Amino acid sequence: MKVVITGATGFIAQHIINELLSHDHSVRGTVRNIDSADIANTPLENIELVEANLLEDDGWDKAFEGVDAVFHAASPVLMDVTEDELIGPAVEGTQRVLKAAAKAGVKRIVLTSSSAAIVNTDADVFTEALWSEPDKCSPYPKSKTLAEKAAWDFIASLPEDDRPELVTCNPCVVFGPVLSNKVSSSLTIIQKLMERSMPAVPGIGFSIVDVRDVAIAHRLALETPEAAGNRYLLMSEFYWLKDIAHLLSDTFKTQGFKPPTMRIPYPILWLVAQFNPMAKSVLNDVGKQTILDASKAKNELGWQPRQVKDSIIESAQSMVDRKLIKP
Repeated sequence: MKVVITGATGFIAQHIINELLSHDHSVRGTVRNIDSADIANTPLENIELVEANLLEDDGWDKAFEGVDAVFHAASPVLMDVTEDELIGPAVEGTQRVLKAAAKAGVKRIVLTSSSAAIVNTDADVFTEALWSEPDKCSPYPKSKTLAEKAAWDFIASLPEDDRPELVTCNPCVVFGPVLSNKVSSSLTIIQKLMERSMPAVPGIGFSIVDVRDVAIAHRLALETPEAAGNRYLLMSEFYWLKDIAHLLSDTFKTQGFKPPTMRIPYPILWLVAQFNPMAKSVLNDVGKQTILDASKAKNELGWQPRQVKDSIIESAQSMVDRKLIKP
């Protein structure tokens, strides 16, 4: 198929491009600025690029001309902004992309959402049937929740004959090898451990999935007819941060890295949280293990994620190889 992926320079997007190209799909990517896009030694060297900005109407009609499907992986890049300044562009950007895709007659849209649009509610086990409650969300998960809801609402508002099929992929924390010199926000966890920028580790953990498996799920969401109208939660394993630290320490000590493995006692973390925003953000998650059920993606898409251990090691090694982290 001829497909477009928005935000082509992104961590997940580059792996989706690799996956699509390896399965003989023709790929066009959107970037905010072609001249400043760092595409050397990345999958973007092998695809057509067009300029389009989520915050502007220009460029989207050209981007979607003559294509069968759209992967919407882009998110606005906004730093030091208020909640409204984050949520507005996320929602409006999604609506702008879907509107242009529908106008172009695109058959299927695969939206990169997040488990953050699922897990911020009360449940023992989290599945695609659940939605995060915006009032219980911090700004980022709130923006992901409202943007995905806006996508489903927009598709439902269209006449049935003019309605593209929508599928959403909802990955949790994404690890895996980098394909450019930009470190994604999820990989800063590994970067901080490897650089020892924290003296010890808090007692928190994450549900993790490999970026290559996220890319495979996106491709399967395109190629599986029955996927239309569905959400797919993408998760492999839960890991405590201390176990990630020990794995990195054991694997990379011969290369001169000494990730911290000592756990921060809760009273000390609480004290630090009084003046450190990062410590404050994890305080409520200490000792909690959230259970995510990814059986729907496995059963309906035939998706089988790899072990997280390999993802952790390959994430760190790829950043070491690119000199993004040093001993």
